[in-house]
Amino acid sequence: HVQLVESGGGSVQAGGSLRLACAAYGFVVDDYVMAWFRQAPGKEREGVAAIDSDETESYADSVKGRFTISKDNAKNTVYLEMNSLKAEDTAMYYCAADPKNDYCFWSLAPYFPIKGQGTQVTVS
Repeated sequence: HVQLVESGGGSVQAGGSLRLACAAYGFVVDDYVMAWFRQAPGKEREGVAAIDSDETESYADSVKGRFTISKDNAKNTVYLEMNSLKAEDTAMYYCAADPKNDYCFWSLAPYFPIKGQGTQVTVS
């Protein structure tokens, strides 16, 4: 059974940090392009960061220099380290996997059929 389970969300003051984790079950994260998306109320889901099997990383312009995506293959888990958080980072954050490894489409949610339930991040 393929599943992604996110954790680590919460409430934090502006300027603070959070580390999100995404544990994968039923497949190997190193075999797929893995990404983090977020969706704020009334807004479309947007790609935040992605990483592929070669450890190539991509980031949305809005989070470059503040967020870092990484993975621990031994734990089959992907992380999103978020620093210098801003109020506009408030959203539900989702982990997702692309089995077809279409890395050029990393920021497009429809290319990631495997999704977690999300974890809420609130910055005040």
